[in-house]
Amino acid sequence: MISSFRRYLETWYVRAFFLLMVAAFVLWGVGDMLRVIGTDTWAVKVGGTTIEVQALEAEYRRAMATASRDLPAGQEASAAMRKEVEEQTLQGMIGQAAMNQELRDLRVVVPQPILVDTVRKLPGFRAENGSFDKARFDAVLRANGISEAAFLDQVRGELARRQILDAVIAGAKIPDDEAGPIYAMQYEKRSADIAAFPIAATPEPPPPDETTAKLWYDNHPDLYATPEYRRVKLIVVSPATLAPEVTVSEKDLEAAYQDHQSEYTTVARRSAEVISTTDEAKATALADQWRAGADWPTMQAAAKAADAAAIAQDDAVEKQFPDPDLAKAVFGAQVDTVSAPVKGALGWFVIRVTKATEGGTTPFEQVKDKLRERVVTEKALDLVYDRANKLDGLFGNGATLGSLPPDPGVATETITMDQQGDTSDGASAPIPGEKEFRSAIITAAFAAQKGDPPHLTEVQTPSTGGSGYFALTVQDITPSGQKPFEQVRDQVNQDWQSDQRHHSAELAASAMQKAVKDGKPFSDAARDAGVTPHLSPLVTRSQPDPAVPPEVHRVLFGLKKGEPATVETIDGFLVAAPVEIIAPDPAADPAAYEKLRAAVAQTLSSDLAASFTEALRLRANPRINQTVVDQIVQP
Repeated sequence: MISSFRRYLETWYVRAFFLLMVAAFVLWGVGDMLRVIGTDTWAVKVGGTTIEVQALEAEYRRAMATASRDLPAGQEASAAMRKEVEEQTLQGMIGQAAMNQELRDLRVVVPQPILVDTVRKLPGFRAENGSFDKARFDAVLRANGISEAAFLDQVRGELARRQILDAVIAGAKIPDDEAGPIYAMQYEKRSADIAAFPIAATPEPPPPDETTAKLWYDNHPDLYATPEYRRVKLIVVSPATLAPEVTVSEKDLEAAYQDHQSEYTTVARRSAEVISTTDEAKATALADQWRAGADWPTMQAAAKAADAAAIAQDDAVEKQFPDPDLAKAVFGAQVDTVSAPVKGALGWFVIRVTKATEGGTTPFEQVKDKLRERVVTEKALDLVYDRANKLDGLFGNGATLGSLPPDPGVATETITMDQQGDTSDGASAPIPGEKEFRSAIITAAFAAQKGDPPHLTEVQTPSTGGSGYFALTVQDITPSGQKPFEQVRDQVNQDWQSDQRHHSAELAASAMQKAVKDGKPFSDAARDAGVTPHLSPLVTRSQPDPAVPPEVHRVLFGLKKGEPATVETIDGFLVAAPVEIIAPDPAADPAAYEKLRAAVAQTLSSDLAASFTEALRLRANPRINQTVVDQIVQP
């Protein structure tokens, strides 16, 4: 048989068959290779630098992990959040690539001795005696999942960028002739005399006569108009309408409880103030000062003076604390108690927990009813699309809402309502389905024409985690009009009287303002107007006081001393005039002055650095492969 097979191999048609097979394999392989070569793998090109999609994706994943850290357990990041993180990551990498290109063009380098010295001086890598600890250095890098070479490259890049940015922001100095006016505006204090003219205190005028009332009615048609009403017949199919068809067993509830266990588990969280130092003696001294009654701002200043770090964490989970020993100490401490110094892998810590939220799991029995609603909704969602497909088929065959076969899972209503969804007696129209249907149905009802055939419209229902459908026809339209004068005469009287009282209060306030402007003392003008003024406390632009109404605070710093102004509030009118204006003296509080000047300089430095980086980015003219980039944010 083998001999026969060998004889067949000698024939020309068998050889031709094998040649065809070889050629096919070769062509397929070349085709695959061509497809691979023809596929773009770059995400961004910045000048001569290419950012590959793998690098962008890795950076995006790290940023996404950080941004998702505070999301509730079991909740995924929304599409908008993923897109925002992607855009921030993309622009950050473009800016970094443009900066690196500028560094290469300027031949900015970081000498190896400076790099080594910088790393050795980082507090997190020091031993108890203050010297560099290689074992601790390796442990920290392992804990953060980064190699030594990659870390050194990061530090080298940061030092190089710092060189050029320091040169850019070197001129961000604020001279006294610029800082002085800012300080004066920020810390200037003012008080004011204030006189109130409430509408409620004005006498009520008698009702208007027939002519006056009719003139008011004619001049204010919108107050007495009747809205357009539409009578619509509608159907709604949604989880709410189909819920009665769903049955849920105890086994279903127990399975749902297990599936959503994370939602019923609360993670323990702590808010803590932490002081970190590499020196045990300094930690002990700081702890003693803290226990003696020093507040947190004082301890922050003391930590800075002692070359220590002071950090506050709000509602953090255990993994958010960088040192395992620190995390253990924080979650074992009592609230509002300053701890003894705690030794950790990164140094010594002194902590004070300001708020504690304990973790735990809600028992099945406590969430049973909510689980039942959830399971019913989930099962009803499976029925919605099937029912909607049947209705769509019926409408496609010419069915009307009146000719549909009875279906208990489809809610049917005939409603007469205005554009706010109210009936003629002012009640809310009984629109079936979830709350999201209301605005969609009202909008559709007033967009449709009388006699238009029905068609299914989908409505997203975030309240149930799904969607539903409705269809409607407009049966009748009652156009808008105006209520007869005789029908609304009492309302006309009330509206006119209310307007007269408002006008009287405004005239009284304006008269007092004019008297003060003409030189009459504020107290005398108030007495003549029949009101009692009061002196407000001193306020600054950034620190209002409840005793100074916001309407007065908004105009107070634009007035000269003694200059009156009238403002309207929800209750009436106020007349106010500045009484005392205290200009701040930088020499009296040099610390506050220097703090403001440093803050302004820091803002200017940040703006200069951001503008420089943006200019580099624009000059590099980045090209973004949007199709590839968009694939990264897919869940």
